[in-house]
Order: sequence, then C-alpha cells, then structure tokens
Amino acid sequence: MLPVIALVGRPNVGKSTLFNFLTRTRDALVADLPGLTRDRNYGYGKVGSIPYLVVDTGGLVVDAQGVEQLMAKQALRAIEEADRVLFLVDTREGVQPSDHFISQTLRKLGKQVIVVANKAEGVDWGTAAADFFQLGLGEPESISAAHGDRVRELMERALDGIEVANKEGQVGGGDDIRVAVIGRPNVGKSTLINRLLGEERLIAFDQPGTTRDAVFVPFERDGHRYTLIDTAGVRRRARVEEAIEKFSVIKALQAVDSANVVIGVIDAHDTVAEQDASLFGMVAERGRALLIAVNKWDGIPSDKRDEIRMGLDLRLPFLDFAPVHFISALHGTGVGELMRAVKHAYDASMREMATPELTRVLETAIVQHQPPLVRGRRIRLRYAHQGGRNPPIIVVHGNQVQHVPDAYKRYLANVFRKNFRLEGTPVRVEFRADDNPFKGKRNPLTPRQRRSRARMMKRVRK
Repeated sequence: MLPVIALVGRPNVGKSTLFNFLTRTRDALVADLPGLTRDRNYGYGKVGSIPYLVVDTGGLVVDAQGVEQLMAKQALRAIEEADRVLFLVDTREGVQPSDHFISQTLRKLGKQVIVVANKAEGVDWGTAAADFFQLGLGEPESISAAHGDRVRELMERALDGIEVANKEGQVGGGDDIRVAVIGRPNVGKSTLINRLLGEERLIAFDQPGTTRDAVFVPFERDGHRYTLIDTAGVRRRARVEEAIEKFSVIKALQAVDSANVVIGVIDAHDTVAEQDASLFGMVAERGRALLIAVNKWDGIPSDKRDEIRMGLDLRLPFLDFAPVHFISALHGTGVGELMRAVKHAYDASMREMATPELTRVLETAIVQHQPPLVRGRRIRLRYAHQGGRNPPIIVVHGNQVQHVPDAYKRYLANVFRKNFRLEGTPVRVEFRADDNPFKGKRNPLTPRQRRSRARMMKRVRK
C-alpha cells in the first residue's frame, strides 16, 4: 500500500504550498466527508523516488477553540494514519509557542517526524534551521516550498527506508484482476462486497505485509480470478446492517492505487455529492478503470429514475468514460452484469493497440475534424503509437503539437475509445513534436539553390 506523508504545523507556515508542490496541483481536491473539514486535503505525491499519499492538515494552535478544535482533531487523525510526518515551521518567524506545543504532541504519538524550516529562501541553508533544533525532533531540513528549493532532498530523506511492495506480489498473482470498492458511508459497499463473495461466506484472509485495515480477498466469478481490495474489512452478513460504516479517505486512495478496476458506489436515494465527485475524480487522475454502481435501485419509483440519470450526467461529466450500472446489492439485481463490466474495463485498460491501426484511426479522425490553425498554419498530426497501458496511453506525433487545444485532445481520446472499445478506462493522449531535420544547420540549401530562390523572390517582388 502507498505510504502516507502528513503535513502538520501551525497556520500559515506553508503547508498548502508544499502540498501543491508535492502533488503538482494548484487547487487540491478536497474530500468533504462526514467528520472531516475542508482543511484536510489528499493527493498523490509526485516528488521523490517512490509514490506516496500526502495529506495536508489544518493548522494546530495552543488552546484551540471552536473550528480550531475540529481542525486539530482531524490533524491528529491524519498523524495517526501517517508513515512519516513533516512538521513545518517558519524560518522567518523562528520558534513560536505553538511550535513547542506541536512538537510535544508529536513526541507523544511516537511518529517519525522531520522538522521542515520553510520560507528559507535568501537565507544560508546551513544556518536557516539551526533555531529549530530546540524542538527536540532531530535535525531540521531547510526548504522553500514556494520555489521548490530543496524539496526533492527533503522527500528523499522522508521516504528513506520505506519500501512499496510489488502489487502483484501483494495480492498473490499477476493474473488476478484487482478490484477496489469505494464510496461514502452507508451506500452499500459492504452489502455489495458480501454479494460478490457469497452471502454465507466468512472471509478471514489478510495478506501478510499489507498495512492497516486493507484486506486482499481472492475469489472467482464466471471462471475469472479476482482479488477484492476491501478497506472496510469483510464482515459477516449479520454485521452489514450496522448504522455507521467505517471509512477512511486514505485507505480508499491506497486501495485505488493497488487496484486495476474501481467500483464507485452511490446510493440511489441520495444526490451525487461533492465528496463523490472528488473521490471518483482521484480515480480518474490515477488512471484507473472505473465503474459507477448506483445501489438500492430497486427501491426507486419509475418516475424518479430518469431524474436520477440526468443528475449523474450533470454532476459527473468528467467521468464520461465510466459506465453506470443500476444495481441492488441486497437482492443481487444487476451484480452479474456489473462484474462482466469489470472484466471488460480491465481488458480495455490492458489492451494492446498496433501502430498501423492507431495511425489509421488518427487519419480518419483528422479527415472528419481537422486540427485548428495556429498563426495561419495547420497543426499537422502524422502518426500514433501506444505509449503505455493501465491506463492506455496513445502518443501522437506531429508539429505544433504544443498548440493542440484541450477540446481537440478530448475529441481524439473519444475517437480512440470508440474505435478500440476502451469503455471503462481513462484514455490519455500525449503529443510529441517531430524532430526538425534542419535544426542546427545554418542554411539547408546549396549555393545554386539559394541563387535560384533569390531570383524567384526578386521576380515576385516586381
């Protein structure tokens, strides 16, 4: 499972700035779930030697009151779930009373902590953090989150000693299709899980080497082998009806990273909430195949069903690649079709596509809808080849490709999806500029050609 890095500190020390740099985002996706505040953000880390999850927490202060108490509670929860903690302080302001309070809290929790002296630009790196040795948490690291200075060195230290297990080794074989079931509390995830496994079956299988509550459960259906990644813990049917279903955003995102296919569960009786869009959006960002399961469909009146379908289209337009299935996990309605769609989505995400076929589809797409003009010149797209799987990556070569608009990129992605039956998986189209054969040459023409061209231009001017 992905390791978790928590960012903590008092307000305005640069936690969100560091979060955005680590995740390469401007505005962090917010998981607005019951019991969480908007001051706790989650993202996939992209700076460092191994992948990880990074959690941005609200500021911790002495004698917290009101909303500050909620922020402190959520920050402590993030610390408890973390493998490493980055404790940010402000180099310019020096050690503050809140810094001493936070350092005492961290020592009690027994976590591996690195003190990060932020805003150290313009200060000698060797002396910028000296004042923070008094916090008693080891040698501080000086960085500038705003400029990205020394952030990579910080992450190499933070990730040192962490090993990310081979995913196929984790779940017992590369032929298994790894399926994660995610969603808000009480949407029916556990009921669906038990339906997939068999209602009377008690599973007590926790793959050695996994962390926290994640359980890897092998099972077969219709002759295919699957491994279910259950972050809530597989329970007896008698326990499924519990009022409060355990949920953690961190565990859900770890499950997403370990999966080939994700089933996002929504309660048909509820509206699609911001937390659904945020959580499922992270699935797409991670490039995982995704199916939307609208559960408890059997209890919806016929005259309300079209309204729910329209609501899904309006609230989740960025997930147009994800098929929507209307099911009843309790009674089993539609679950068999859902699992067939899981297999199809997996096959689509792993599909191999030949360069001649990709290029043929590209040429047909260009004939039907040409790329736009840029400064009077047409963008030229020449050929395409496959650049990766899970998700499928299609690399298109041409000139002026840096000017291809987003709308045309989406058009090509949809064309490739339709022609290669890539439903259920994101399709990433990347562009590469063809090398200029004359680059580096002062003049590719021969002297005779230059004279001939000069005479022609002279006639044109006359």
